[in-house]
Amino acid sequence: MVIVPILCRGGFSASEVVLSEERRSLLTHKEIKMIRTCLKSGIAIFLTTLLLAASALAESRLQRILVEGELRVGTTGDWNPMTMIDPNSKERTGFDIDVAKALATDMGVKAVFVPTTWKTLVNGVVADKYDMTSSASLSPKRALVAGYSMTYFAVEDVPLMLEKNKGKYNSWEDLNNPNVTVAVTLGTVQEKRAEVIFDKSKIIKVSAPARDYQEVLAGRADISMTSNLEAAKLVDQYPEMMVVPVQEGKNPTPLAVLLPQADQVWINYVNHWIVLKTERGFFDQLEAKWLKQ
Repeated sequence: MVIVPILCRGGFSASEVVLSEERRSLLTHKEIKMIRTCLKSGIAIFLTTLLLAASALAESRLQRILVEGELRVGTTGDWNPMTMIDPNSKERTGFDIDVAKALATDMGVKAVFVPTTWKTLVNGVVADKYDMTSSASLSPKRALVAGYSMTYFAVEDVPLMLEKNKGKYNSWEDLNNPNVTVAVTLGTVQEKRAEVIFDKSKIIKVSAPARDYQEVLAGRADISMTSNLEAAKLVDQYPEMMVVPVQEGKNPTPLAVLLPQADQVWINYVNHWIVLKTERGFFDQLEAKWLKQ
């Protein structure tokens, strides 16, 4: 008995064909030739698939990271409590830093943090300056040129102002007028969102290492807009600041890390790691450590 896998055209069914000795004797020369062609095609397809898979694995940053022993992580160091630089030790700390270190440890490599800015965050991934970033908001514009991991947290936008202006602004509508100056940081998702939300207001844009909230503290802007995460930390750090008592935040957005768009092998690995760590409570522990202090 001969089992022939059907992998090509020719009128056969999509399932395997079992040929008895009797049936084989009745095959025409044309049928035998067709079966041989199918077998050769099947082997060729199988080998091609293996070669493509091996090639993708060899070209992936995953393999390079393992060979070189370093995981390069692009991070801004200016988003409390996600990524910060300790003013005394100059070491990087925060939710994202712990994530990167844990990933590197599980891979058996060292995490190397590469300084970047919000304006150049995506370009760094595309230009192979680092293998991944710290947390970044999901953005269709960013996704045009870079890949994303699975998400593991979510934030929303809120406005910040000086405490002395309490009662002056109480809603998003109050802030959207020509007499209000709004500060945003170049390269952040808030930069573009502010242009939509505050289409009547004056908008000033600052480049890192300067930050939008510093414009409010200096009196050059009435409000700034940032994530609810950072806003809570800034209010603790600067008692003279407060969150504008708007009814609710805007633009609920998941967070993820940016990755090379075409490197599906590396993206898959990071996603599998996130799923495993989520199931084991790792991200819950980080949330308790950094976000609920």
